[in-house]
Amino acid sequence: MKSKKIQFENRSGHKLSARIELPLEDQPLAFVIFAHCFTCNKDLTAVRNISRALSSEGIGVMLFDFTGLGESEGDFSETDFSSNISDLVSASDWLKREYDVDQYLIGHSLGGAAVLATAGKIEAVKAVVSIAAPFDPFHVSNLFKEHIDEIKAQGKAEVNIGGRPFKLSKEFIEDLKDQDPKKTIAELRKPLMVMHSPQDNIVSIKNAAKIYVAAMHPKNFLSLDGADHLLSNKSDSSYAGLMIAHWIKAQINTDSKRESEKEEDLEEGFVRSKTSDNGFATPIKTGNHHLLADEPTSVGGSDLGPSPYNLLAAALASCTSMTVQMYARRKEWKLEEVMVEIKHEKKHKEDCENEAKIDHFFKRIRLEGELDESQRKRLLEIAAKCPVHRTLEGDIQIESELMD
Repeated sequence: MKSKKIQFENRSGHKLSARIELPLEDQPLAFVIFAHCFTCNKDLTAVRNISRALSSEGIGVMLFDFTGLGESEGDFSETDFSSNISDLVSASDWLKREYDVDQYLIGHSLGGAAVLATAGKIEAVKAVVSIAAPFDPFHVSNLFKEHIDEIKAQGKAEVNIGGRPFKLSKEFIEDLKDQDPKKTIAELRKPLMVMHSPQDNIVSIKNAAKIYVAAMHPKNFLSLDGADHLLSNKSDSSYAGLMIAHWIKAQINTDSKRESEKEEDLEEGFVRSKTSDNGFATPIKTGNHHLLADEPTSVGGSDLGPSPYNLLAAALASCTSMTVQMYARRKEWKLEEVMVEIKHEKKHKEDCENEAKIDHFFKRIRLEGELDESQRKRLLEIAAKCPVHRTLEGDIQIESELMD
C-alpha cells in the first residue's frame, strides 16, 4: 500500500486534511471516499484496517477529516450535517480531477448517514456502503441529549463525547431535524450495501432494517455478527473491508475494469511479484490469479498476506494433498478427505560440526475415509512423491537476470 498526505479546499475555503492510499498496482480499479463517524477522524483504527483490506484488493482509498476535526481547518462548532455533505462533494471533486476512475462512498455511523444523503448528488459515485449507520441522522443527538435544552436556549454549548469536549450549535441540531432520510434513500437509485452488527448497542440494527426497506434495488445486507459499533476488533474491520472490496469489484463494469487493469503482458509460465519502497506487501500475479504476500508486523510488515516461506509451505501442502487424493481415486479407495499441515524451520544439520543450518519442513497428514492400514501406509509413501516435494529434495538451479 502506498500512502500520501494531501489537502483539498472545501466550499467554505477551509483546507481539509486527507490521506490517499493506493494499491501496489500502478492504477487502482476504483476509488473509495471514506466518511468517518461523528467526532472521529480518518485515523480511527477500524478505518485504517478497512482501507488496508481495500488496497490489498486493488482499490484506492481517500480518507479525510471533516471540517474542524482531526487535522482539517475550520471550527467544528460552526459545522452541521449539511456541511458534512458539502465536504464529501468537495472530496469527490478533488478526486475526480486527480484520478479518472469510478468512485464509491463508504460511511461509518453518522458518516454512513452522510454518504446516503450525498451519493445521489455526485454523478461520479457509482455505489454506496453504509456501516453501522443510523437511519435518521438525528439519532446522533442521543450522545448529547442532556445538553439539547441548553444548546437551544444559549445557541451553543460544550458537550463531552467519548471523553473529548466539543462545541455544538443550535443550527447543528436543527439541521439534523431537517433531514428526510426516507426520501433521500429512496431517491438514491444506486447500488447499496448495508453493513451492521446485531450486537451494536450504539446504533441498533433496526436502523439497518429501515435503511434497507427505504432503498430501491439493487441493495444488499451483510451482518457483521459479533462486532461492536466501532469495529474495534481487527478481524471485524478487516472482514468488512474485504467484503466491501469484493462487492465493489462486482460493480465495476467490464470496460472500465479492463482499462484499469492494463499492464505489461506476463509471459506464459511466469509468475510476477512487485514490491514497492513502502513496506513489504507484495502483489503476485500468476495466470488469471492474484495473490498477496507480506511479512508479519513483528518484522516490519503489515501482515496482509502469507510470508514467502508460508507460501512455499502452502505449495508443498496443497501439492501433497492433491497427489494423495489423485492416487486414491485412481485406486478407487474410499479416501474422503486429505488434510496436510506443514511447518518450516531452520535447523542445525545433525552431522555438521559447524553452525550451519538447513531448511526443515515438517509434514503431518490426516486421512479420512474407510482405509485399511496397508492403504494408509501406501498413501504416506505417495505423499513424499508429490512434484513439489521432489523439487524441494532435488537439485535446484536458480538463474537471475536484470530486465530492461
